[in-house]
Amino acid sequence: MPLIPGQPPRIQPYFGYRNEQRLAISARALRSGKPGFERGGRLQAMRTMLSQFASREVAGLEVRLEFDTATGKHEVARTTDREGFVHFDLALDALPFPERPSWEVVVLHWLNRDGPQCVEGLVFVPGKATRLGVISDIDDTIIETGITGGFRSLVRNWRRVLAELPEERIAVPGADAFYAALGGGSVIVEETADLGSQIPTLNERPFFYVSSSPWNLFSYLVAFKKTRRLPIGPVFLRDWGLDRATFGSAGHGAHKRQSIDTIIGTYPDLRFALIGDDTQGDLPAFADVVEKNPRRIAAVFIRTAGGALSPEEVAARATIEAAGVPLWLGSTYETGQAFLKATGLDRDRKATRIVETVEETG
Repeated sequence: MPLIPGQPPRIQPYFGYRNEQRLAISARALRSGKPGFERGGRLQAMRTMLSQFASREVAGLEVRLEFDTATGKHEVARTTDREGFVHFDLALDALPFPERPSWEVVVLHWLNRDGPQCVEGLVFVPGKATRLGVISDIDDTIIETGITGGFRSLVRNWRRVLAELPEERIAVPGADAFYAALGGGSVIVEETADLGSQIPTLNERPFFYVSSSPWNLFSYLVAFKKTRRLPIGPVFLRDWGLDRATFGSAGHGAHKRQSIDTIIGTYPDLRFALIGDDTQGDLPAFADVVEKNPRRIAAVFIRTAGGALSPEEVAARATIEAAGVPLWLGSTYETGQAFLKATGLDRDRKATRIVETVEETG
């Protein structure tokens, strides 16, 4: 490994996930300190946030994954790409699900100038009785990020993006209660000395998050959700480039559809509720998912933060309704609570029809 001045490489693991046949987890090699969001004045907040974007990636670093199970130890090595990412897709031999949703632990090993290093990564696994999962957007659905509406939006919201720590950001009103109801209650995870790191709380229904925000904001978004007691789960973010694919609406939709397809394909026995908003093309993206997987989608929730629906969104709404999938379009999550009860999604019954859309826009 070449000796390069500056901080030695560290590995930032992201949340992984698995089914009975495969485990997937990604990480990134960076030359930076561990992210921290402690209060320390506005200037310190700006320095902290700028450090999230000014990442110094390490390419060509070998990372070894170690995963111990009841059936034996799994090991595989991969090398980071030019952006510092390393992706593991580990084949498993019919490893069963636990009784309840859980976090499992893998260990990532690498070498730097200080010698052998390791860090724990968390892998989500559903419980045996899990039948319904939730796939949620983040941007303008639970938090107003101000960075996914194009470069002008980024400039206009620079203070929010670069000077506000997670605990200072305002969650979308009602999101905490709405997500708690949809989650079906918390799963108490008992921490042990073997796990070492703090294990986030899980819900009875698993949550997956898809967002057009960059991977640089992973730790920030997780910290935000923890401060607001929102469900924690695997996050599918994007590697940003200064091009149309990053800032264009088509890129947002394509990324979300691909991520949702990955989640649905990983868990063929689960049905999913989809949650998004009308500012990033979520309704057309969700309609495409429904059209391809009508029996796999239990309901679609769209928070209407913008104006009237576009012709494309009107067509998307018709596609979802024609498939018989319950659809909620509302400006506040308080009305969404009534929709949850009407469809039975606040309990364990399957949602099979639209009984009443409490508030509809467009």
